[in-house]
Amino acid sequence: MKSLIQGRGLQQCAVVIALATWSGVANAAEGEVAFEKIQLTGTFHAEGSGIGDFNRDGHGDAVYGPYWYEGPEFTTRHEIYPPEDFDPNGYSNNFITFVHDVDGDGWTDVLANVWPGKEVAWFRNPGEQGGRWEQQLAFPVVDNESPGYADVTGDGTPEIVFHTEGVLGFAGPSEKTARERWLFTPCSEMHGWGKYTHGLGFGDVNGDGRADLLMSEGWWEQPEAAEGSAWKKHPFPFGAGGAQMHVYDVDGDGDGDVITSLKAHDYGLSWFEQVTGDDGDISFVEHAILPGVAEESLDGVQFSQPHAVQLADINGDGLMDIVTGKRFWAHGPKGDADPAGAAVLYWFELVHTASDDGVTAHYRPHLIDNDSGVGTQFTTGDLNGDGKVDIVIGNKKGGFVFRQKS
Repeated sequence: MKSLIQGRGLQQCAVVIALATWSGVANAAEGEVAFEKIQLTGTFHAEGSGIGDFNRDGHGDAVYGPYWYEGPEFTTRHEIYPPEDFDPNGYSNNFITFVHDVDGDGWTDVLANVWPGKEVAWFRNPGEQGGRWEQQLAFPVVDNESPGYADVTGDGTPEIVFHTEGVLGFAGPSEKTARERWLFTPCSEMHGWGKYTHGLGFGDVNGDGRADLLMSEGWWEQPEAAEGSAWKKHPFPFGAGGAQMHVYDVDGDGDGDVITSLKAHDYGLSWFEQVTGDDGDISFVEHAILPGVAEESLDGVQFSQPHAVQLADINGDGLMDIVTGKRFWAHGPKGDADPAGAAVLYWFELVHTASDDGVTAHYRPHLIDNDSGVGTQFTTGDLNGDGKVDIVIGNKKGGFVFRQKS
């Protein structure tokens, strides 16, 4: 497998026309949500995706693997690093994609995790003058199948969240240009986590205003002085290792609940309601969204391998909904649970119902598409400035934009 770091002589290719397939989803009734499906390419380039205005023309662009695609049409693509087409029976050299102006020069850059246990590289946007996207090493060994990218410290600059050599923590630039190796801040003792460990997230669990870190076996509380201080581990079983983990007040009672898939290569999606015991300690009560067994369902909906999970307010009602789907052929056509099942993409609408005890929260499933699914990571955002959430997907079926209709 070719590492992204090998491409030091990157050259930005001339503008080419991508093979974009447009298929409009059937018109929805007034007030309902519907998406327009745009296929960027049917070639397998990556398992992640990103959104950003890379040429600063005011239109949101999509990034999938070695190319970024110009919005709003997404038919013109530009090379970020030397492209390589991959066999869907195997794997790519891009498992996770993040988008950010890393060096603060005003132009949006791209970060990519080559493979669990390998490097995260970032590619510097050449800006108005064009030319090659210079490649820089951020960190050499980034473990976990769901590393994140967020402002953990609260200083306004996002960090890569991951574990390395069995230690959970985060890494950020050591100087303004971000060209030197990024500094890793450990947040846990050494554990037996391997590079293919599933499930990782961040968010303010205890409501102290500081981001905590989460894995499937519990959460680590950020101390008041993060640097040089120990992060306290709070054990709790959040499933057997799913995808991205999120902290959100699902039931509107003012505290941070946890949302995650239970098994990345099997079944199950749940939210864990935060409760406080008689001793004042935080614990959680699990509420199944998609049951953890194939024979059960939510309103007739069930699918396996929810390997990527994101939160977004899809219908604009002020509540964060869940977007997830089936990772297609994670380990080929004969691996894992139901590998031949439809590669579905769903959003799960968070619904609050008033009750005598306050608010009851439940989720209502909505199918977006049945022939795309998710990879190991995807991105939501507003591509065209209409205030509605759009979705960019990348996996073994190719790259896709799902643009929400007005």
